[in-house]
Amino acid sequence: MSWKRKKRAYGANRYYSLSNKLRKDKKINNQFEVMLNSLSLEEVIGLKLELASKAAGRKLFGIPLWNSMQDIAKDAVLKYALSATRTKREAASFLGIDLQTFYKLQKKFNTEEYFKDFKLKQDP
Repeated sequence: MSWKRKKRAYGANRYYSLSNKLRKDKKINNQFEVMLNSLSLEEVIGLKLELASKAAGRKLFGIPLWNSMQDIAKDAVLKYALSATRTKREAASFLGIDLQTFYKLQKKFNTEEYFKDFKLKQDP
């Protein structure tokens, strides 16, 4: 029996990482990640809405928040699935959807464009 490590197959998702993309764009740092990690998802969403409200003069009227929440959550989960898996097929399986549905969602939420220019340092 050989103890050699098997080579792992990597797909295009290998280089997708929300955390690294946001660091590259200078939107977050390690300290921010530590503080964010201490908050619940509900607190993060509520805080983001409160900050957006402050920026808009405390008024978010006319924005269909309730009806948009499902799409906002799907977009976030889709981006996470892409960063947590090696291939698109794996991401679709991770989400519990077929590959055709995955491609439709990817087109709807434009995830290819989001990760377009982002590549981590490639391994030799």
